[in-house]
Amino acid sequence: MLHIDHLSKFYGKKQVLFDISFSLDPGDICAFIGSNGAGKTTTIKSALGLIPFDSGTITIDGHNIETEPMEAKRIYSYVPDNPELYTFMRGIDYLNFIADIFELDYDTRKRGIDTLSKDFDIHNRLGEPIESYSHGMQQKLALIGALLHDPKLIVLDEPFVGLDPLATKKIREHFKRMAEDCDTTILFSTHVLEVAEKLCNKVAIIREGRLVYFGSTQEVLAKGSLEDLFVERMQDHA
Repeated sequence: MLHIDHLSKFYGKKQVLFDISFSLDPGDICAFIGSNGAGKTTTIKSALGLIPFDSGTITIDGHNIETEPMEAKRIYSYVPDNPELYTFMRGIDYLNFIADIFELDYDTRKRGIDTLSKDFDIHNRLGEPIESYSHGMQQKLALIGALLHDPKLIVLDEPFVGLDPLATKKIREHFKRMAEDCDTTILFSTHVLEVAEKLCNKVAIIREGRLVYFGSTQEVLAKGSLEDLFVERMQDHA
């Protein structure tokens, strides 16, 4: 579904990504872990064709992100760490705006909006202006918008920041259902290692622009914890 092959990137003369390669299959849920400034967001934005990169090949469901950008971008949804919403809109108007972009018919959008807004406990607030929402509610609204068109690939940058434990649990359960029932591929960056252990079947660790681990969560937990592995890989490459 998502294949990153030998991705490298420079900002001016400074190299910030070094020959990164990993692949995710349908139904994979992968945590992308690293310290602040390690290159998580740069890798994600490069892989999605949101910023240019200098070398490497990215394919999404068989579509090359450089030569077939429109085809590739129709397949995924991306939620950044601070989604920019039209806060003057009501929540329902924003979701209908997103549904218009993806040309969803009335029944499909209504079913999606009703189901997702109830799942994420903001159904009763959709008639209110987004500017009145808390950070957590805005995060959930952005996530609902990203899920409306049933993307094959969902990429999220720190999706659990600012969410209370109940909201985190509900979103985690929803992601797991999507992966199991619909073969949706999910990649998200996070600092919350406990969530990654419970949710993911794959984990990628990046340090200073270099991928220092990629493998199955099951293998990690068979030898210890994700925290142990993270600390070990940071020390190994210090």
